[in-house]
Parts: sequence; structure tokens; C-alpha cells
Amino acid sequence: MHRFVRSFINITVILLVSGCTRFDLLNATIPAGCSTRSLDIPYGPDPRQKLDIYRPASPDPAKGIVVFFYGGDWQNGNKHDYRFVGKALASRGFIAVLPDYRLYPQVTFPTFVDDGALAVRWTHEHAAKFGGDPRQLFLMGHSAGAHIAALLTLDKRYLESQGLSTTIIRATAGLSGPYDFVPSKEDRPVFGMAENDDTPPPDIEPIHFVDGHAPPMLLVQGCKDTVVNPKNTTQLAARIRQAGGDVCVVEYPSRGHEGVVLSIAWSFRWLAPTLDDVTRYFREMEHREPATQPSSQH
Repeated sequence: MHRFVRSFINITVILLVSGCTRFDLLNATIPAGCSTRSLDIPYGPDPRQKLDIYRPASPDPAKGIVVFFYGGDWQNGNKHDYRFVGKALASRGFIAVLPDYRLYPQVTFPTFVDDGALAVRWTHEHAAKFGGDPRQLFLMGHSAGAHIAALLTLDKRYLESQGLSTTIIRATAGLSGPYDFVPSKEDRPVFGMAENDDTPPPDIEPIHFVDGHAPPMLLVQGCKDTVVNPKNTTQLAARIRQAGGDVCVVEYPSRGHEGVVLSIAWSFRWLAPTLDDVTRYFREMEHREPATQPSSQH
């Protein structure tokens, strides 16, 4: 353990001195050989509408696919920075799809959610070509990406606009997501709101679309999150249960906003069992027969 800590500290110092970002640090410590990847595959005509695919080095018979949406206030982010997520999911036998999507100020809500729906359609249509099973399609996202994944799961209009039903989603995992929120003053222009407007349009909040018939959801939350209030998770879960829907909540008492996704990286898994909890949940959903009536989990 001491040898590992010393090595990790040495790598960290080298990267920081050389001006590397925190994502460079996360990605620099990924063990080699756990996956293969295909980069910058277009799923639409815009330069931002491209995705990367990570495949397990050893084929998994289940061929489950996870579409992961990263966060960044709907204003920042790049799929290349989240290689650690793609490779982590592939190391657990899943095919990981990481799409970029258009960001503010290029676009405003709901265009980035529309991009998410388009990426899901592309993934569903091309699943067999890259070795996946379209019947085992999962969504996952962190922060703003969890918001996108939740809207795709709960608001049927997005996938319907692509000729699909939300029934193609086997389950969704939201990490530290805003689901019942008033955007910060900095984020309000993203949603077409004035800076002094404290009343968000209902369409931006996933909680308003709960009907008890959506795909199962896993909501993962750090209780010390100061970026996205943990009440977003507890309130969405309560609404889903009240409607008779299927939801599971996992809370990490000592973790904040970034720690939940950071813990997916190989060198930081001691922070929280996020990868274990998400992949275990997805495996359970793979082997469970779809419920004829919505049920509730705790």
C-alpha cells in the first residue's frame, strides 16, 4: 500500500508540475489492457455530435451497453476527459458509449437533451454492429449529465421524437443530478431564464415527468454535496415511490459532488463504491424480467 501511495504521489506531482488537468491525472493511472476503443464516431452532423465506444477486452455474453453523459453545467465538458469512466465500465464487461453534446452558449435547453436522445437512437440502432445487445441499453450520467439522462428516462417526448419509446432503456443511473431545482444565476441563461428569474420552466425539471411507468432508476448521491443539493435525489425518489415507480437510492455520507464520479477512476475507488454499486444494479436489471406493474425499491 505504501509503495502504491508513493507511486501515485509521484505521478500526481509530475502531472501537476507539467500543467496537466485533473482529468489527465485521472486518465493517466488507468490500467492498460482492459478495453479497446473507437473514437469520434458521428451520431449527427454537428462537430459536437460525436461519440466514443469502449469495448471490454474480453467479450461478455450479456453485451450490456451503458451510454454515459458527463456533467459540466451544460456549458463545459469533453468525452475525451472521461476515458476513465469508459474504461472502468468496460473493465466490468459493459460496452460504454460516451457522447459529446452541444453546450451553452452554442445552444440552450432543450437542444443538449435532444442531442442525448439522438445519441441514444444511434446507439440503439448500431448496437449489434459493435457487439452490444439493444435490449440491454442503460443510461448513466453525472451532474448535468444525470439531468440529461433523467429527462430522457422520464420525459417520453425526447425519445419519441426519435421514433423510440423509453421502454428501450433497461435502467438509468443518475449520479449527483439536479432533478428538482432552480438554476443558479450563472446557469439561468442556459435555460432561457433571466438572471433575476427564480421560477424555472417546468420542462427543465425531471421530477415533473414522474408517472410511475418509467424505466427503473438508481440515484447515487454524496450527502456532502454543495454543488447540487442532495434533496434533488431524495425528492425525486420520493415522487417516484409515491407514483408506484421503481427507484433505488444509494447515499455516501462523506462524499461531495465530484467525489461520486471521481471514485470511478481506478486510483480513487477508495473514495466510494460508485462503480460497484452502479454495475451491480445494472447486472441485476439485466437478469430481471421487466415488471408488468411498476414496483418500488429501497
